[in-house]
Amino acid sequence: MAPIEPPPSPWILPDPSGGPSFNPITVGADLEAGTLLSAYRSGLFPMPVTRRKVGWWSPDPRGILPLGSLKVSRSLRKSCTRFEIRIDTAFETVIDSCADPARPHGWIDGRIRDAYCRLHELGWAHSVEAWNEDGQLAGGLYGVAIGGLFAGESMFHRETDASKVALVGLVEVLKTGPAAREGVALLDVQWSTEHLESLGTIEIPRDLYLARLALAIEAPLPSAFA
Repeated sequence: MAPIEPPPSPWILPDPSGGPSFNPITVGADLEAGTLLSAYRSGLFPMPVTRRKVGWWSPDPRGILPLGSLKVSRSLRKSCTRFEIRIDTAFETVIDSCADPARPHGWIDGRIRDAYCRLHELGWAHSVEAWNEDGQLAGGLYGVAIGGLFAGESMFHRETDASKVALVGLVEVLKTGPAAREGVALLDVQWSTEHLESLGTIEIPRDLYLARLALAIEAPLPSAFA
């Protein structure tokens, strides 16, 4: 089923071009589905800055994972055989696991959780899950899919390599989509960390990211997310 377009946002978010590199582009607005989609389509994403206010970010440089650059080590390849990849069978459990307050540097609060659950209900937010042989959820990730864009938000694991296996599964899904065949698929990881760099992420200038984004969001969704 195609995603449902929500009512448009009453907020006009600023163009991130020329905005600060490591601070929010702006603060405020809401987390309604229309606002979130408008943000992603313009190169922004939300993160809370206080208990009441949300910041809208567009890092420069921006972290992405080129689909052909994913680094799958021998041990990770072996781990891939231990888990089953499923799509959207446990979205709320995935986001709740990513939001576990025991995790360091947690930022997913109740507002964020509820907002992305609404996006999921409308068909825009998706989870990629790694299930073990005992039928238990071992790890996963979630993010937002708009055309050929997948904006990764967070990932978690309960067993070694489970979140990495979910990432491998996500890349395989994106590779099957029309955007990949057209060369415009875009896997956004926001900021590239040392951990993500070990998996193949790179950083690109914001202006290049925005140019690639404009092409990606016009492409059809991969069938797994449609």
